[in-house]
Amino acid sequence: MVNRIGWLTGTLMVATAWLGFAAAQEVSPSAAHVVSASSTSADNTPPAATTVPQLQPRDTRYHICAGDSFDVSFELSPEFNQTVVVQPDGFVTLKGVGDVKVWDMTVPQLTQALREAYGKILNDPLIVVVLKDFQKPFFIADGQLGHPGKYEMRGNITLTEAVAIAGGFTEAAKHSQVRLYRRVDDQWMFAKVFDLKKMEAQGDLHEDPLLHPGDMLFVPKNRLSKIKPFMPYTGVSAGAALIP
Repeated sequence: MVNRIGWLTGTLMVATAWLGFAAAQEVSPSAAHVVSASSTSADNTPPAATTVPQLQPRDTRYHICAGDSFDVSFELSPEFNQTVVVQPDGFVTLKGVGDVKVWDMTVPQLTQALREAYGKILNDPLIVVVLKDFQKPFFIADGQLGHPGKYEMRGNITLTEAVAIAGGFTEAAKHSQVRLYRRVDDQWMFAKVFDLKKMEAQGDLHEDPLLHPGDMLFVPKNRLSKIKPFMPYTGVSAGAALIP
């Protein structure tokens, strides 16, 4: 029994030391971008201020993707009416003018591009473009959630609502460090860290952000879940195991 108590005590001490080390090493993603106003360099020169990460704006207009399809209608030349599908390389093949790259265009940009293409064979063509099949707005939920995955967006969805849609937090979730990422120019841009634990505890959701199509939220593991695999399991609590 003495040996057992010694082994458990030693294991708990190692786990506690590891937890302290993890806490010292762990830096909030948002804090990593902030320089203290009182900190200075060796020559007493204040360091250059850095920018606290903020949510990056995104163009709200839909951009054409591979696999989308749309109808092209000519008011004065109906013989050129057609339905086209965007190929994997971003091009479409059009009657009379051949291939035109339309990937990442908005509908107004697409309409103008088609007018310029058909302007070579028609006099001031009047063209109407109507999207027929396109990628539905979505968000991605990853990390310590009940059902991580890709979800369609129907109407406005906030970050807390997205967490609920994805099955809520698991036991291993770190509620205070929910990360929101936003795609800009085909690159993932770090947006901001949100303390949902504080929001929900205070019942104040005025800082609960609206998601944009294509956003990704990530919920990391909490510290306890990181050391749990190293803690002894005896079928009873560690405290109870120490009672002779």
